[in-house]
Amino acid sequence: MTYCNHCNVSFADDMPVCPYCGHDTQETATYMDTITQYMQTGGFMGPGPEMGDLPFPEPAPMAFAGPPREEFFLPGPVRKHRDVKEVVRIKGLYKKYSKKADWAVTNVSFSCYSGEIVGLLGHNGAGKSTTLKCLEGMLPFERGEILINGYNIKKQPMKAKASMGFVTDNHAVFLKMTGMQYVNFMADVYKVPTELRLKRLRALEKVFQLGDAIYNLVSSYSHGMRQKVCMMGSLIHHPKLWILDEPMTGLDPRTMHAVQEFMHRYAAAGNTIIFSSHALNTVAKLCDRVVLIRKGEQINDLNVKQIFATNPNFDFEEYFLRNERQN
Repeated sequence: MTYCNHCNVSFADDMPVCPYCGHDTQETATYMDTITQYMQTGGFMGPGPEMGDLPFPEPAPMAFAGPPREEFFLPGPVRKHRDVKEVVRIKGLYKKYSKKADWAVTNVSFSCYSGEIVGLLGHNGAGKSTTLKCLEGMLPFERGEILINGYNIKKQPMKAKASMGFVTDNHAVFLKMTGMQYVNFMADVYKVPTELRLKRLRALEKVFQLGDAIYNLVSSYSHGMRQKVCMMGSLIHHPKLWILDEPMTGLDPRTMHAVQEFMHRYAAAGNTIIFSSHALNTVAKLCDRVVLIRKGEQINDLNVKQIFATNPNFDFEEYFLRNERQN
């Protein structure tokens, strides 16, 4: 393992020269024990999934210091995949936080398919985040079944988690790492080869535009910048399932627009996206389907595209508020 003092990045490969800045590297102690411990505590775990390329053309050069780097080219426009597969199946999910507490989630059941963007919509405390954290494997649940790409999240957690990326609502990230170290740490966890992670990092920089701030400590980041680096880390292994809890919170308008465009292209490449939100306009614009949750119960599963195709004047906000007023 080698280490770059300039970028503060470790490489699993024997890299005599840092591919980011061109500086000479030096040998360093392995930190695989840290990665193994992180995997065993329920984090982003598992062997690297099938590798693919992010759906972006070649971005503009990043503002990294050092001599010019070799350019990495990404594929051109993506095409909608014809093969539709069930990526997520949630069946009869029940979750409570203590024996005496009320059910936080009651009998939630829905599936998500490749190429889909599915939104979870509901009021504060409706059970959206709880559902997503059960799906990701962060929370145990009392009843029900969750399958991800055919793998049971309880019985086969390593295989189930290998093909997902998750952005939490609190943007959990290691504050004493630099942004670059964090993204590389995530790439190491998922065993993404160095050359491939460079290609993806350049594509992600096109969307999130952290620039030289990626070399700064995450503790110095604003709320929005932490959100950006969390998204970058969750995408570096090109997950088949991308899960986001309130993804637009804290993002500036330019980044919000870029992320929405990226989500469309990422789903069009055959991947699946699930996200929770309070922003009705964002949900209506982005989603193929919306699962509506109220007081922990699933009350509807709407095909948004089909609704707007048959009724272009459908008032999504009025529909949501009308359901919220019900007892």
